[in-house]
Amino acid sequence: MSSKTVTAVCESGGMTTFAQLRKAALANPEVVEGAVDGKPVFIVNGREFAGRDTDSRVRLRLPAAEARDMVSQNDTAVHGDGLVYVPVKDINGQALNYWVRRAWLACAPAELAATASAADQVGAGQLGDLPKSIGRPATRALANAGITTLDQVAALSEVDLLALHGVGPRAVRILQEALRTR
Repeated sequence: MSSKTVTAVCESGGMTTFAQLRKAALANPEVVEGAVDGKPVFIVNGREFAGRDTDSRVRLRLPAAEARDMVSQNDTAVHGDGLVYVPVKDINGQALNYWVRRAWLACAPAELAATASAADQVGAGQLGDLPKSIGRPATRALANAGITTLDQVAALSEVDLLALHGVGPRAVRILQEALRTR
C-alpha cells in the first residue's frame, strides 16, 4: 500500500472495531494475545506491537519514522512512550491492517519478519503446488503461516484454514477439491 493510499484511508475514518484490530494482529505469525489492565495486547517475540488502551484507542509500536508518518496522516493520532495512539473510530480497516502489519514487522525477529515480508510478495500460483485459483490473499496467508504445499494443507482442519486471515470459504473449497483430485 502506498503512502498516498494510506493517507487517504487514514483520513476517511470508518467503522473500525477492536475486533478488526484483533483479527489483523492475529493474522501475523507467532503472535500471542494477552491483556494489560484488562485490555487486549498483541505480542511477538516478547514485545507488544499492538493493543487497546483504556481510552478506546488503538496503540501501535512503530519505528520513529513510521510513527511520524502515521501521526501526520491522522489528526487524532498521537505519538508518545514509543507508541502511536489513535482512536479506533478515526482509522478505517484498511489503514489499521497496514499499520498493524508495520508494527508487527518492527517487533518480530528479523528472520521471521523477512519470511513474512517475502510472503507478502507471493502471488497466486507462485507457491509450491498450491492452486492458483485460491487467489493472492489466500496464497499470502498460507505462505505467512509457512504452508507451501497441499500436503501441509491436508494436515489442517477447515477451521484452521478459515482462521488464517485471507483464507475464505471459496479458497477452502478449492483446496479441498485439489486434495481430492491429486
